[in-house]
Amino acid sequence: MSTADPWLKEYGKDHDHAANKALHWVCVPLIVTSLIGLLWSLPVPEAFSESSPVLNWGTLFIMASVVYYFIMSLSLAFGILPFLVLVVVIVSWADGLATPLWLTSAIAFALGWLGQFIGHRIEGKPPSFFKDLQYLMIGPLWLLAAVYRRLHIPY
Repeated sequence: MSTADPWLKEYGKDHDHAANKALHWVCVPLIVTSLIGLLWSLPVPEAFSESSPVLNWGTLFIMASVVYYFIMSLSLAFGILPFLVLVVVIVSWADGLATPLWLTSAIAFALGWLGQFIGHRIEGKPPSFFKDLQYLMIGPLWLLAAVYRRLHIPY
């Protein structure tokens, strides 16, 4: 049993309704991407920008998240990597648009959370992170674990 199992099972208890699940499939990736965009938008020390154009608070948060995920489950951590690379590509692309990244990210973040709260209203249960903030990190793994179960991939 991976360290992720109890977290995923407990998270799943608050996500039984089909509409809530469907909203999570849209809103969790939107929230993750927009959060990285918001962090990406924050000013960085000059040493960061001199080292790499993509070394910022967003990519540092991703790196810390990957360490957290590897502690929980090697299989899920490896599986989440392509999604996180896609997030970096999307945020990097959005950073080059005329609309400021922070604004686009803030709107997406608000819409993502609105969808989450609508889903939990339908579900009749509060979001899991009200119990423990670590559940904010579990949402993406919970979605990936559902894919793994469907494909019979152990985690």
